[in-house]
Amino acid sequence: MKTESFCIRNGEKFKLSKMKCDDTLKYSENDQPKVEQEMQKNIVEIAGLQDKLYAQNTHAILLIIQAMDAAGKDGTIKHVTSGLNPQGCMVSCFKAPSTLELDHDYLWRISKELPQRGTIGIFNRSHYEEVVVAKVHNLPAKQQLPKECVKNDIWENRYRQINDFERYLYENGIIPVKIFLNVSKKEQKNRILSRIDDPTKNWKFSAGDLAERELWPDYQKAFEDMIRNTSTEYAPWYVVPADNKWFARALVSKILLETLQDIAPDYPELPDDQKKLLSHYREVLQNE
Repeated sequence: MKTESFCIRNGEKFKLSKMKCDDTLKYSENDQPKVEQEMQKNIVEIAGLQDKLYAQNTHAILLIIQAMDAAGKDGTIKHVTSGLNPQGCMVSCFKAPSTLELDHDYLWRISKELPQRGTIGIFNRSHYEEVVVAKVHNLPAKQQLPKECVKNDIWENRYRQINDFERYLYENGIIPVKIFLNVSKKEQKNRILSRIDDPTKNWKFSAGDLAERELWPDYQKAFEDMIRNTSTEYAPWYVVPADNKWFARALVSKILLETLQDIAPDYPELPDDQKKLLSHYREVLQNE
């Protein structure tokens, strides 16, 4: 499964409307078992590389997942991370900011949740809420911000700030992996209906989802602007077709695997003087 066709490294000419939400490359519905089997192989490889990442303790991965409601963020995280060691993995969910968080800069709550070296951090929503939801609802105008910060160029400034922030992370060994789950309006409708009709999914339904759905064109524009302005060589966006969950999850697993392979972590080697002592330590244990 090739991931490069979904990777946006330069968003200058990016058009979200040109990206197919139901794209599955060469695979058909009949290939779903094959694709899911491939994902399981990816998960096994990811687990092995995670162990080395943890032992090497030099890099970290920050997996960022953004999407419209019902695009499959939770399910993607659940499936792709199913083989990871919880000791080296942390998931952070970012909902509406609290009063305390609003009294700080918008990256404050993000910085607190960054993964430590040797680990994989997963953000279910992220700092990109501040150029998507905040933009659609014009939230900065309602917050305690200096007047000079709330001008027409606020979004351009935030794109620049985010790019600088992610470059800082990358140059300090924290590798951003940014996933946009691209779901169609039709498929979102079906998934929201299933939340209403299926008693086991009722808890997922929120009337607010319907209100946000009314703003679909505004959100599509905000996501397009986000990808166009924050796709970089060091932190590209992957626009993942999300109408078919089996394909989206397999593709994200492949992206994560390739990121780990690029880092190429390995188990640290002991210094020669310590290696020489291993036989002595073995002898001590055996003679107990």
